[in-house]
Amino acid sequence: MLANIYALLIKEFLALIKDKKSRFVLIVPPIFQLFIFGYAATYDLNDIPIAIYNEDANIESRDFISRFTASSAFTEVLRITRHQQIAKALDEKKVLAVLHIDQHFSRDLLTAHQPAKVQILVDGRNSNTALIALNYMQTILADFNLDWAKQHHLRQLPAQLQVRAWFNPNLSSRWFIVPGIVGLLTLVVTVIVTALSIAREREQGTFDQLLVTPLTPFQILLGKAIPGLIIGVVEASFIILMAVFWFEIPLLGSLVALYIGIFLFVFSVIGIGLMISSLCVTQQQGLLGGFLFIVPAVILSGYATPIANMPVWVQNFTLLNPLRYFLVIVRGVFLEGFSTQHLFGQYWPLAIIGVITLGCAGWMFRRRMF
Repeated sequence: MLANIYALLIKEFLALIKDKKSRFVLIVPPIFQLFIFGYAATYDLNDIPIAIYNEDANIESRDFISRFTASSAFTEVLRITRHQQIAKALDEKKVLAVLHIDQHFSRDLLTAHQPAKVQILVDGRNSNTALIALNYMQTILADFNLDWAKQHHLRQLPAQLQVRAWFNPNLSSRWFIVPGIVGLLTLVVTVIVTALSIAREREQGTFDQLLVTPLTPFQILLGKAIPGLIIGVVEASFIILMAVFWFEIPLLGSLVALYIGIFLFVFSVIGIGLMISSLCVTQQQGLLGGFLFIVPAVILSGYATPIANMPVWVQNFTLLNPLRYFLVIVRGVFLEGFSTQHLFGQYWPLAIIGVITLGCAGWMFRRRMF
């Protein structure tokens, strides 16, 4: 009995080693995903871009600011001189946070009659990143309070922090996660449906029957693409309805802008799914190929971890990822009230990706037919 099991094990291992596709699935995807997860999936923040608005301009306030600029976690990219510049800096994502020093900061520190006021305005669109940045800032403030209290023999805290979150006042992670799920689930469903379409025909033996019909290769490919487009749009619409009416996520922007983004996103993803399906012979291979694309696409999209915190070469690689652009669209429409004119910079990359991937899918499809 043991000899039979041993012989079966040897046969299975030999079959895996001899099959080129099996060797590829066993070796290449784990190595590729190891690098993707190792470099891109991190919750540590480095070089957080901040703006400083110092209304005090005395030695004490400059000493307090130096604790932020000297920290490896923060990089001052903007010095604000007017209150009106704060909203623009956060709206345009020039900075993640604004450090606002009150004009009476030094006076209140020295008199010790009341806590000196420091305000931090943080971009709350990504609640996880905002909370991590706030923790870093609160740590620096705590160290400053401790050092100042020891030097001046004070019992109460000399500086008081006031926090205001932009776009997400309560820093609710649901406001950040649920709109992203629109893109995530639409990606998964559309890729799997299209990745299995041609592979299913080959596995069931009906692909040859399609080839003898009067349909041209373009018509066959179009017939495979349209169901995926419809399913993707319906899936996205259902999740949007759930987000608004069940999870009570505010939808502040234009539905037209959102659905243009959905259509272009599904259009680009369909091409990727059909490319995978054109290469696969069985549905199992189609599933493996689909998830080989989906996992890195999610990691490199900014869904869970900020793209700005990834290495530069990884950031450049994310430009090929359609989910990256769609997450900006869906979160911008939900939380920031974006219209079509704000999102043109996200629309055209999706359109280009869709045209290229569908063109490649058509070429692969015709090549595999003969």
